[in-house]
Amino acid sequence: LHYGTLLGSRACVHMAAAAWATGFLNALLHTANTFSLPLCKGNALDQFFCEIPQILKLSCSNSYLRELGLLVINLLAVFGCFIFILFSYVQIFRAVLRIPSEQGRHKAFATCLPHLAVVSLFVSTAMFAYVKPPSILSPSLDLVVSVLYSVVPPIVLSKVT
Repeated sequence: LHYGTLLGSRACVHMAAAAWATGFLNALLHTANTFSLPLCKGNALDQFFCEIPQILKLSCSNSYLRELGLLVINLLAVFGCFIFILFSYVQIFRAVLRIPSEQGRHKAFATCLPHLAVVSLFVSTAMFAYVKPPSILSPSLDLVVSVLYSVVPPIVLSKVT
């Protein structure tokens, strides 16, 4: 599928700019929130990655409202991305089903399905990492989940494409 041909270069530029701007604003919000926290439990994390939930555990202030606000903003962003991805895949599958040859449809699905699997892995593990119940406290599980959503998808996508 040729996105530039189907959508036009202007639409592709707008989508890329929106993704970059949303990511930048989200990172800026998290960075400002993190640097404004007073840390009273030291500054050493038991994780390989410097994850926001791990930093919040080091804070000595009541960060419930901050966490709730960040969670709501992130859920809105994730929901918007999810709807956009879902809509995109519906359009892609509709276009693939209109391909006249069975071999062409098979080739298009063989390209799309691994990408969809990687996106599903990323979204499900990232959601689990940030929305899991507090009763599941396991540093080793946090590490495994962090690796699953930050290392595995880029590696698999580089092999698929």
